[in-house]
Parts: sequence; structure tokens; C-alpha cells
Amino acid sequence: MNIIKKGVIGLATILAVGVLALLVTGHGFIFTSIQRTYLAGHTTANINDHTEFNVRAIKTSKPEQLPKHKKYNQKPLSNEFLQELKTGGTASFLIIKDGQVISENYFNGYDDRSKTNSFSMAKTVMTLLLGIAIDEGYVRDLNQSIVDFIPEFANDPLGSKTTIAQFSLMNSGYEWDENYYTPFSPTVELYYGNNIEQFLLAGEFSEEPGAFWEYSSASTQIMGIFVLRAIQKAGAADTLSDYLSEKIWQPMRMNDDALWHLDNSGMELVYCCLNTNARNFAKLGLLMLNRGRWGNQQLVPADFVDEMIKPEGQKHYGLSTWLALEHNPSYYWFSGHLGQYIIVVPEHNMVVVRLGEHMNPNEDFRTVTLPRYVTMALETIGTKTN
Repeated sequence: MNIIKKGVIGLATILAVGVLALLVTGHGFIFTSIQRTYLAGHTTANINDHTEFNVRAIKTSKPEQLPKHKKYNQKPLSNEFLQELKTGGTASFLIIKDGQVISENYFNGYDDRSKTNSFSMAKTVMTLLLGIAIDEGYVRDLNQSIVDFIPEFANDPLGSKTTIAQFSLMNSGYEWDENYYTPFSPTVELYYGNNIEQFLLAGEFSEEPGAFWEYSSASTQIMGIFVLRAIQKAGAADTLSDYLSEKIWQPMRMNDDALWHLDNSGMELVYCCLNTNARNFAKLGLLMLNRGRWGNQQLVPADFVDEMIKPEGQKHYGLSTWLALEHNPSYYWFSGHLGQYIIVVPEHNMVVVRLGEHMNPNEDFRTVTLPRYVTMALETIGTKTN
């Protein structure tokens, strides 16, 4: 046997052993990750990947479109900004004024019916569901102990002290590494793993609850497990998709069913992966702008929405909501991987939605990107910025 042939056989053996080791140690998700990202031409998850996942529908009822403003698209965005949006991988850019669509633009083959991945904007939606569950009495309040519905943490000296609020505030102290660009990250296992509940509840806490802020998709997913167990115990709903459908999607008469990614056990990936179109995302922003009210229905308690946009330890973050309260005008927003944004500007009764395949990696979204989106939106509705 020649040296080259021996080398090939040796390499194949090493690869086979490596593959077997990954499978035996429960790291088979890495192959799924590579298949759905790198082999599909991406470096991370993408906004159209719901076709690669098991999904559960979030049903709407009596669909209704957002009305168009009397000045709809009368003042177009500047050519320079439109080109920036297009080359920046934008799928859609909508501006809502006084509850009506005043400007909307679609790019790169997307349109007003395109379902795309919310990514972490779903974190804010999950906290809205928490507010509803509290209002309905399935969860006592924001200070309820996490172990009331997740006893798996009862023997963890730090985890046993956590409250449900701390998972929404991102200061529970749960040990986590938020990294989207390496297949060996726990965030990637959370995205592609077979049973994310089992994975997360085997984790541990490394910081005193309430003392250390760290953005964590794991925290939102644990919050989702808590709320799911609470509503199931009360017989309110079998799944979080059903609960979202009944409490928000149907009353708001969303224009289409949404889709939520599932793991192989049937659990929604509640920290991400709510798929719908730009106008429905805009409606979620309007729900926050109206302090949880839609038409003549109070879907989420107004005081709970107020809590969501109140800084708690971090001036830029509330209950699963990003804050720019020091900005003029002030605003807050839902935020997702690759530049998914629902921006709420209360002073001008305005909501801005930007969805896209990617964003500028060299630009800080909090200090540069979001302020520019707000400025351009204000110019479009005819309001000068200071």
C-alpha cells in the first residue's frame, strides 16, 4: 500500500472517529448547523430558514390590513438612503404614523407578504405573553420564583434564588455564551439542538441573580419554559403558539398566520424565530405604542407594558426591550440578529420596521444605525430632528 493511500485511509479514519465522537457526546447539532448555514452559503442563521425547521402555525382570524395614510408614499425616502438600504441587505422598511402606513419599501425580491425570521425580536413578544399570563393569574407576578414551575433549578444555590423577571431583564446569572458565528457555541446548540428544554435545564448559574447583566437567548427560552408550564397547568393552552394566537394574533387580526420554529421535541424557540411579514411586525410595535391596547381590547396590561420600557439596572434595556430614552426623541425597540428592528417613537406616534438579510457589521446599531433610521423616518413624515 503506497504512502498516499495510507494517508487517505488514515484521514478517513480520523474523520469517522471525529464524527462518531460528536454524535456520541450529543453534538450532532453541529452537522445540522453546518448544513443549514455554511453549506447553504451563509455564515450564520438566515431570515428565510423556516423551511429548514419543524414549525407550528400561529393562526390568525378575520385578517385585516393596516390602513394606508392619506400621505402614503407621497414623500419618498432619499435616493441615497434607499440605496443604502438596498445594498445593506434590507428586505423591508416601513414607517407607521398614527396607526397607518405612511411609507413602505421592499428590496431584494421581498414584498409585503414575505415571511421572514424575527430572530430576537421574539424575545419582546415572549415577554408580552408573560404579561398576559400574569394578568390572567397563571403566573403570580414578576417576582415569582423560577423554581415554582422549574424545580430543576431548586438545588442550584444561585438559580434557586432567581425570579421570572430576572430572565426577562437578562440578569438571572445563568451561565451562557451568546455567539452566533461558531458551530461549537451553546447558542448554536440552542438553535439546532434536538431538545432545548433538556439542554438548558441541565445548565447552571454562575453569577448572583440581579447583579450581572448579560444578554442571553437562554434566559428567554427558560422564561418560555416557565410560562408554558404555567399555562399548561392552568389548562389555558397546550402550546405557546396557541397562546400567542388566541391572545394576540387573532384579536389583532394579523393579515396572515405566522410560523414559530420548533426543536425536535415540539418546543417553540421562543427567544427567536417568529416568522411573519413586515406589516404584522409593525402591528406588534403599535401594540406596544398603544400600551397593550388594540381597538377596544386591552390585550396586555398597560402597566406591564410600562414596566417593559423602564430601565432596570441597565439604561439601555428593560423587560426584553431595548431602550434609547436619552435620545431626542426617545424611542425603544424590538431587536433581532442581522438587523431586524421594530422601533417605537411615542412622541411622534410612529413605528418603524426594518427587516433584512444582514446589517453593517462595522456600525454600532445602538449609536449609529437606529438613530439614523429614526431620523430618516421623521424626515419622511415631515418632522425635523433637532
